[in-house]
Amino acid sequence: MSPALIHAVVFIEGFCSLGAEVIALRRLVPHLGSAIVVTAPTIGFFLLALALGYASGGKVKTDFRRVVARNFLAAAALSGVGLSAPAVNGAFAYLQPAWVAYLLVVGGVLGPLAWLMGQTVPILTNELGGRRVGEASGNALFWSTLGSFLSALLLSLTVMQWLGVSAAVWLCAGLLGAGVLMLTSRRRDWVVSAVVVAVAAVINFGRDADSVETAYADYAVKKVELAGFVAPRVFSVNGSTASILDDSDPPRTARYVAHLRHILLDDLAFTGREILVLGAGGFTLSLGETRNHYTYVDIDPAIRALAEERFLGREMEGEFVVDDARRFVAQTTRRFDAVVVDVFSDHHSVPSHLVTREFWQAARQALKPDGVLLANLILDGRLETPYARGVLATLEGVFGRCGVEVLHRGRPLANVVTSCYASSRPAEAPVYTDERNGADVDRIR
Repeated sequence: MSPALIHAVVFIEGFCSLGAEVIALRRLVPHLGSAIVVTAPTIGFFLLALALGYASGGKVKTDFRRVVARNFLAAAALSGVGLSAPAVNGAFAYLQPAWVAYLLVVGGVLGPLAWLMGQTVPILTNELGGRRVGEASGNALFWSTLGSFLSALLLSLTVMQWLGVSAAVWLCAGLLGAGVLMLTSRRRDWVVSAVVVAVAAVINFGRDADSVETAYADYAVKKVELAGFVAPRVFSVNGSTASILDDSDPPRTARYVAHLRHILLDDLAFTGREILVLGAGGFTLSLGETRNHYTYVDIDPAIRALAEERFLGREMEGEFVVDDARRFVAQTTRRFDAVVVDVFSDHHSVPSHLVTREFWQAARQALKPDGVLLANLILDGRLETPYARGVLATLEGVFGRCGVEVLHRGRPLANVVTSCYASSRPAEAPVYTDERNGADVDRIR
């Protein structure tokens, strides 16, 4: 093989191996979130499989091009089919608990794919005859790593942003199929490669027209049946209901959205106020509301157009800012009368960097002195789990005592709306006993 051909093949290997890792991490977000406890083990398993592939590739002694072509063909099938939305979503839908589906996706798809790709450089450096081993392997690793670098940038910043995750999956499968054509002239291999790439295209692009993928989330608008609603529809983000809207006049929305509106418009009687909403959802909090000005912050630039075209059927009311919620509140010089926190990464998880003391402190800084912070959280209805206790304790450690309202007490997981005021301060509370009871004095004070 010519050095140029070898470098082209290892470039494809680097591009598609890291591409598969990026895609796998993105596919896991709707089901497990993007917390470090998910991403770190996934990266670790990927690197372990890659290392085992290096060792296996070093033991291959003959038929170098044919072995790599076979590996590319298998990897094309694993990526094009195994990392498709139907395959990953189906695994989490039918395999419970979730860690079983996770092991299938990572151990049954991503790991074998990384193992196959890891064999490429050790095998093909055998074809670089007449060169020092260090020079041959160094050049091959350069082109492989360059492919990985470009994959990380191209897939996340371009392909997933504009064409969706499924397009990134098919691109990797297509490149691996092209690699097979570069490695072998056997017609049978060419036919099988074409079939694999075609099947990957059908699986990844033959999806529900109501579903849209971006680099950050899976979106869908679905019609549902709800008592008391007129032709209701759901705006789904990463498989969970972000907003509900119907054709009533005025339109009905999700219960927690109606509750937030009640607090802002009725209890607090806001008029002419500035309200910051972290997490756009379906933009229903400001729907038809002209008394106040709303600023929505969401990390996904595509969510506004999707919500307006497929869910609201009209332009959203207010201002839309594309940014990370924590970065926005930490850097903004604007001060708001209310900050509404309504950010989720999967079915019931607030991103972990948005429940820390540092985040709540930054959110407090974005409030006016008499402002209020409202947070929609998904916690257990009894507030008994360590997570529920930890989130509420952290929040009250910054704001002091907050109002806590559980909207769905009969469910294992419920919307919990907290109300915290910038004027409040955390302090130790007295304990009343029969021996020392200061309740009457404190009430007078």
